[in-house]
Amino acid sequence: MKRRNTKSKQDVLDILKDSGSALNHEMIQSELSTKTDRATIYRILNQFCNDGIVHKIVADDGKQYFALCLDCSEKQHKHNHLHFRCLECGKVECLKKEITISLPKNYTLENFNGLISGKCNKCSKI
Repeated sequence: MKRRNTKSKQDVLDILKDSGSALNHEMIQSELSTKTDRATIYRILNQFCNDGIVHKIVADDGKQYFALCLDCSEKQHKHNHLHFRCLECGKVECLKKEITISLPKNYTLENFNGLISGKCNKCSKI
């Protein structure tokens, strides 16, 4: 379904593209140049999820982070990879190596959310 592009949607998308990592709602809101209410930002992010533009990561801090989908479409999400949250700097990123998930017979995978936390390569060197 073709959706109308608004300035708010484009601004959120640009912030995600420029970030290079997954962002939570507060991070996105702080980067917006215009005042956009919390509900609108969540609505945009959830619409992006449904359209295959971003995928959602639920982190061990209880927050939802959103990362751009590079190889996804509305019909098929391809993000069978782990995510990493740095406990030092707070960065959440997609680890590019794909993983294989083996389920018992008659189980169907609908969603996968794998998160590892620790120190990222920058913070480990400090």
